[in-house]
Amino acid sequence: MKLKPFKEIIAMSKEKLDEALAPIRARKVKTQADMKKAEIDEKIVVLESEVQEMCSVKDINFDNLFERLDKIALFERRKKQYDKVLDELFPEE
Repeated sequence: MKLKPFKEIIAMSKEKLDEALAPIRARKVKTQADMKKAEIDEKIVVLESEVQEMCSVKDINFDNLFERLDKIALFERRKKQYDKVLDELFPEE
């Protein structure tokens, strides 16, 4: 990386600096969304495991079972929303 002369740096307008930082900020936002999607994936896997365990016991608590199934559906819907928003915000990628 070659450094710009100090005169050029201080002469850059606020808009130019924002323009230069735009790709980095966009990548940061996309990375944050990807991290959220990974967290959602983790929650889905944990809940699915809990559902499997609940179904393997003698006395199934259906209220708790349905509560977990509802949470799984919510997280899956939220993940699809993240995908849709990311596709619209970052169409070229």
